[in-house]
Amino acid sequence: MDKISSAADFQVAVQSPRLTVAVFKADWCSDCKYIDPFMPEVEQKYADRLTLVEVDVDAVGDVSQEQNILGIPSFVAYSEGRELVRFVNKLRKSREEIENFLDRALEVYLTISK
Repeated sequence: MDKISSAADFQVAVQSPRLTVAVFKADWCSDCKYIDPFMPEVEQKYADRLTLVEVDVDAVGDVSQEQNILGIPSFVAYSEGRELVRFVNKLRKSREEIENFLDRALEVYLTISK
């Protein structure tokens, strides 16, 4: 997963016409560390359909505020600079919940891409 470390990098990533899902995280977040072991497999499973990018909320704090990220880890799907759908709450996320969100993001993306 590519790491976003500046507001400029974030803008480039979300402007892509390809479905891009930003994963907002922080090094100190235990729930973020919980998803780390299985996220490479999740990324590989969806690699042909979407791009996952990791956004360090401490490195790009203004972006997190602008995107109204209130809990981490949070997942927000974008295409061509528009937010499509989000999975944002303060609870720990399971692999199943993350994959369900990615499936939903793909459905929304495919609906608006037609």
